[in-house]
Amino acid sequence: MVDEKGHVVDGDQLMATIASGWARSGRLKNGGLVATVMSNLGLERHLAAQGIGLMRTAVGDRHVLEAMRAQGYNVGGEQSGHIILSDYATTGDGLVAALQILAELVWAGAPASELLHRFEPLPQLLKNVRFAGGKPLEAEAVKAVIAGAEAELKGKGRLVIRPSGTEPVIRVMAEGDDPAQVEAVVDRICDAVRVAAG
Repeated sequence: MVDEKGHVVDGDQLMATIASGWARSGRLKNGGLVATVMSNLGLERHLAAQGIGLMRTAVGDRHVLEAMRAQGYNVGGEQSGHIILSDYATTGDGLVAALQILAELVWAGAPASELLHRFEPLPQLLKNVRFAGGKPLEAEAVKAVIAGAEAELKGKGRLVIRPSGTEPVIRVMAEGDDPAQVEAVVDRICDAVRVAAG
């Protein structure tokens, strides 16, 4: 969505708005929502402060829906804006999501620029590393760099490293409180993957 000032509102902010509203009205099932590993850590912290849980899945709306069905959640989606509200549909539906956001705007009596900015996203950086073949993530040197990065970010950030499902690239994403640290961690891992990939 786009607010009245022309700023894009991503799916994390929209899910936070819907989940908060549904929790307030007693409609949020299982006390939380389902999102992918790509959703910002700021969303997780914001929800936790309200006593709302967050279950993470692999990237893809089918993984979100599977978890929602298996665990009994009725709100789920992706940072990209694909939102599933299973009380109304078994797939993402932009019109249904938009109506839920409009209902929250009416309830709050506040402009979208205020209501839909629920939390400050943590700095997040995603880089792709192309490789010709093999399994660079299985190299011991890469595993060691990843383990070091995870230890460095513990309690201050998050790391997601995965092969793309559509092209020969490794996606390296980190987020955390310190943007310089996030960039350094991502660059170290990308360098290690490049060396391992030959």
